[in-house]
Amino acid sequence: MMGIVVALISGALMSIQGVFNTEVTKQTSVWVAAGWVQVTAFITCVLIWLFTGREPIGGLMEVTPRYVLAGGIIGALITYTVIRSMGSLGPAQASLLIVVAQIIVAYGIELWGLFGVEKAPFAWHKLIGAAIAIAGIVVFERT
Repeated sequence: MMGIVVALISGALMSIQGVFNTEVTKQTSVWVAAGWVQVTAFITCVLIWLFTGREPIGGLMEVTPRYVLAGGIIGALITYTVIRSMGSLGPAQASLLIVVAQIIVAYGIELWGLFGVEKAPFAWHKLIGAAIAIAGIVVFERT
């Protein structure tokens, strides 16, 4: 149950952040806004780290495979693409497309066992669910 609550909060925060970042971009530039997001995220992480467990930072040097350390780069690209999509499509349409893309890519990662994720068997109901989500975008666009 807690996982569901946290996921719902995450989705809500992503939508709010996208709107905020798009507004900052309108008043500055996309890379200034994206940089601000990353810098303030870093500061927030450092502060939380200081007040919580303080696990050794050196543990990063032991992470394998190394490519998983690219999360920060991906985060910067996510910030950029969310800002651009919300600026051109609006928050609702952009969020719908982002979520559907997340569902499809995440299912592909599970299905093919990519990036060390345990391989999941094909399930028609998941494919149908993704198709329904895509149909939802079409319905949303027509209203």
